[in-house]
Order: sequence, then structure tokens, then C-alpha cells
Amino acid sequence: MSDNNIVDLDERRPSDEWKKYTRIGVTLVIIIAIITTILSNLFIVEEGQYKVVRQFGEVIKIESEPGLSYKIPFIQSVTTLPKYQMVYDITPAEINTRDKKRMLIDNYAVWSIQNPQLMISNARSIQNAESIMGNFIFSVIRAELGQLNYDEIINDEASNRGSFNDRVRDKVNELLERDNYGIRLTDVRMKRTDLPEENEQAIFRRMISERQSKAQEYLSQGDAEANRIRANTDREVQEIVAKATADANVIIGEGEAEAARIYNEAFGRDVEFYQLYRTLQSYEKTIEDETVIVLPADSPYARILMGYIE
Repeated sequence: MSDNNIVDLDERRPSDEWKKYTRIGVTLVIIIAIITTILSNLFIVEEGQYKVVRQFGEVIKIESEPGLSYKIPFIQSVTTLPKYQMVYDITPAEINTRDKKRMLIDNYAVWSIQNPQLMISNARSIQNAESIMGNFIFSVIRAELGQLNYDEIINDEASNRGSFNDRVRDKVNELLERDNYGIRLTDVRMKRTDLPEENEQAIFRRMISERQSKAQEYLSQGDAEANRIRANTDREVQEIVAKATADANVIIGEGEAEAARIYNEAFGRDVEFYQLYRTLQSYEKTIEDETVIVLPADSPYARILMGYIE
């Protein structure tokens, strides 16, 4: 009997050890599964993010502060929404100006999510939020630019837009707040304004015509100014010449008077010499190579020519 008992105890030992190892293995598996489950359901809230926790599709909380948080496994899910500002490039659209001109407007908007709960409840997604915001922006811009003429819109110097972008932003934000979309427009800018293709050539030709007309106006003004300057210059020249001529005549008259005085003084000193001198001067002016003079032989003039000087 004692030998049989010893054999039974030896046979039971391997079975007990196997059960022990099995319990340890199961415990480890359970621990690992629990740790894995815990780790897989931890999530990090980063700077510039909203973490939206849903339970069976319904939002139950929104984590906005950076840090580590946890969700219930298999029941809750987490999605991310941006907390930073985003840029939305709005699809270009046509508007009509006050003077009935058609033009294409291309804008972009800077916006952010202010209340994720309202955004999810009313806009559902970022794409829908941008679409709603784009419709509001287009509606406001169409109303604002519809009060301006085409030239006022495209010409910055003559523009009456003033704080146009600020007015659009404020009005769009009023509409977004009214409908509780939980988003806010930070800025809206007009990238460019284009003409519809069918109107572009006509406007281009009109602009060329206007520029040519303006150039002709400048040329006419230049010609008129040039004529005025020439007329003033000619008048000043005539005045200068007239004054110079008058001064010259005065000087000539004074010179002739002085010459006559000298002649008279010389004549008074030696009458015969003076007569001889004046006769010789007359010869110089009247006698040339083929000059023929008929004079009485006894005339003083002839006698001097023939060398008879008394």
C-alpha cells in the first residue's frame, strides 16, 4: 500500500505544476490586456487642438487644455478639431456692380473654431462650416460691391471702399453668431477682381480709348503751354530789340551831333583846308574807274582834279 501511495503522489505533481503555470500565464495575459487597453484608450491633447469625445456618436465632452486624458474603451471615441486659425480659399463667383458691370471676385478667409460643441451640432464638419461661411461671405460681398461702380472697385486711388474688408468680416460674424455655428471669421481679403471673359476685350478697348483720350489731352495742354511760352519769348525779344534800337539811335544821334560839332569847329579854324578835305571826300564817293565828269575848266573842282591848287 505504501508503494502505491508513493506512486500516486508522484503522478499528481506534474498536474499541479501545470495548473500553477497556467494560472500565472492567464494572469499575465489579463494584466497585459488591461495595460494594453488602458494605453490604447489614453490620448494626448496637444497645443492648438480640440479633442472631441463621443459616446455612441453623441458628444459628451471636449478637451481643450493640453495634457493627457482617457476615454472609456469600446464605448467612447475621440476625434480632433483644429484650434488654430485656418485659411479658406473661396471659390470665385460673379457679381454685378452698381453700374451693371459683371465681374469675378476671388477671396480668401481666415477663420477659427470658437465653440466646437456648436460647430459640431450645427455645421457637423469643417467642410460644411467652410461652405456655410463661404456662402455668407459671398452674399455680403455681393451686397457691398453692388453699391459701388466698377471703376471704384478696380481703381485703388479712386476707391470708396474704405474699410470694406472689416465691414464684410463684421457682417459675416453677425450671421454666424445668429445661427450659432461656433466659428468666427478673423479676416477676409479680396485676392483679385477679373472681368468675365466675354466682357474683357470690350473693357480693354474702352480703357485704351480712355488712355488715348487722356494722352491727347496732355498733348493739347503741352502745345498750348509751348505756344504761350513762345509768344511770351517773342514779345520779350521784340521789347529787347526795340529798346536796343532806341538806345542805338540815341547813341548814333549823339555821335552825329558830336561829328557835326567837330566839323563845324574844324571848318571855323581853316575854311580852305576844310573845303579841300570835303572835296576829296566827295571824290572818293563819286569817282570810280569809269566815271566821266564834265566840268568847266575853271571850276574849283576841276582845278583841284588837275592839280591846280592855289
